Amino acid sequence: MRMDQDKLAKLRQRYVGTGGGDIHDPHFARVAAAQFTGDKRKWPFADVATFLSAPYRPDALTASGLGGLDVAIIGVPMDLGVTNRAGARLGPRAVRAIERMGPMDHALGTAPFTMLKAADIGDVPFRSRYSLESCHEDIEATFRTIVEAGVSPLAVGGDHSITYSILKAVGAKRPVGMVHIDAHCDTSGPYEGSKFHHGGPFRQAVLDGVLDPERVIQIGIRGGAEYLWEFSYESGMTVIHANEVDDLGLDAVIAKALAVIGDGPTYVSFDVDSLDPGFAPGTGTPEVGGLSPREALAILRALKGRDIVAADVVEVAPQYDATSNTAQCAAQVLFTELCLLAEARALGKGRP
Repeated sequence: MRMDQDKLAKLRQRYVGTGGGDIHDPHFARVAAAQFTGDKRKWPFADVATFLSAPYRPDALTASGLGGLDVAIIGVPMDLGVTNRAGARLGPRAVRAIERMGPMDHALGTAPFTMLKAADIGDVPFRSRYSLESCHEDIEATFRTIVEAGVSPLAVGGDHSITYSILKAVGAKRPVGMVHIDAHCDTSGPYEGSKFHHGGPFRQAVLDGVLDPERVIQIGIRGGAEYLWEFSYESGMTVIHANEVDDLGLDAVIAKALAVIGDGPTYVSFDVDSLDPGFAPGTGTPEVGGLSPREALAILRALKGRDIVAADVVEVAPQYDATSNTAQCAAQVLFTELCLLAEARALGKGRP
C-alpha cells in the first residue's frame, strides 16, 4: 500500500526541525516544559537520589510552615516491629534509588510536580536505633510537625508498625478512613509486651480514636493468619480477600472501596506484600496468591478526586530481591499516591 503523501507532508511541516521538548498538545506541553531545557532533560542517573527525583529539602522540618510545601515525602527507616524477616529499614534507600518515575501518570493524566510543591525532606530523625518505643514517639512527633503545618505526609517505610504513629498525627483532629492494600489485616493484639509490632497498627489506631473502622477497607488479604484478624470484623472494617478480588471482579472491588470511604478524609496505606511475591519478593512476610501490580494500581487510581490526606508505602526489604522489582513497584505506588494527593488538593481537599 502507498503511504498517504498529504499526511506525510503535514507531519514533516509540523515536526521536521523540532526537538524532543517541542510538544504541541497543551497538556503534554505543560509537563514537558517542566522537564526540558531546549531538547535536554536531566539525566535520571545523575546527582543524589531522592524519592521520585523530587527536590531534596532536609531543612523543611525546622522551617516555618515546612518551607511552603504542600506534600512532604519522608523516609521512615525503622523495622524494629517486624515479626518475621527484618530488613525494611533499608526500604527508603531502595525506593530512592529507583529513577525515571513520572513525571506524569498516563492513566490519571496527572503530573503532580506541576500542580503542587513536593519535596523529599529526608528521614524521620530517630533518637535511638534500638528502642521501638522511642522510635514511635519520634515518628508521631515528626508527623505532627508536618500535619500541623497543613502539609500532606507521604511516607516510605519501614515496617507497617510505623503507620500507627503516623495515624495518631493525621487523625488527631478527627478520625480518618483508610484504603489499606495488604496481605494481612494488621489488627491483632499486643505480642510479647509490645503493641507496636507490624501486625497490629490498625487495632491500636481504632482504639485510640484516630481511625474510623466503618470507613476502612482492607484489600488483598490472604495467608494463614486469618485467625488473628477478628478485630477487623468486630470493629466494622470491610475485608476483601485476594481470592475474592477474582470472584467479585476489580470493578466491584473498586466500587466497594469508594462506597466505604465516602467523601471523608482518607489515608492510603500500601504494604508491598499485597503484591504476589512473583512480582515483589523483597518483603518480610511474603504470601503467595497476591495482587498483580496492575490490579493494585487500578484500585489506587480509582481514588482520584477523593479526600486523600496522607499515604504510605511500607515493608520493602530490598535484600530479599536481587532484581529491584519490589522497590520499582513501591516507587510506582508512591508516585500514584502523590498524584492522588495532587488531585485532592486541586479540588480544595487533601489537607490532613
